[in-house]
Amino acid sequence: MTQDDVSPADERPSKSQLKREMHALQALGERLIAMSAAERARFPLSDDLLAAIEETGRVRAREARRRHMQYVGKLMRREDLAGIQAVFDEIDQEQLRRDHTFHRLEKWRDRLVDEGDDAVEAFIAEFPDVDRQALRQLIRNARREREQGKPPTNARRLFRLIRDTAGL
Repeated sequence: MTQDDVSPADERPSKSQLKREMHALQALGERLIAMSAAERARFPLSDDLLAAIEETGRVRAREARRRHMQYVGKLMRREDLAGIQAVFDEIDQEQLRRDHTFHRLEKWRDRLVDEGDDAVEAFIAEFPDVDRQALRQLIRNARREREQGKPPTNARRLFRLIRDTAGL
């Protein structure tokens, strides 16, 4: 088959493909609508789209909302989709970093409660500004709570101390 044999109709996307793309744009619009105004400020959005997003809060009826979301999807076609996706990717990466840091701090808490003095020395070496007395007291109390089967109140306090010491 040569270039001349391809008809213009074969080059157009199918109706189903167009619908999938439109639904994807509407879903992207839904994600933007779910964000706060401060979060949306990071995105390269046109004034028309911002106005439509703000209008969404006033649309209550189900059918009206469906039509409004179609309108948002239509406006999304004119937006810088690569720029919007780049900001979403950046937000996702920030969330992954926060989650990773959070899990690292949880491991420190568990290690401090389980291992005792060896872990305390390692923690102090990594975070020399920690309040050592409060750290040791919370570790003792968290250990006692666990042994007695009580709720982990001091373990939570220990985590807060670790988090604050780490500067998060």
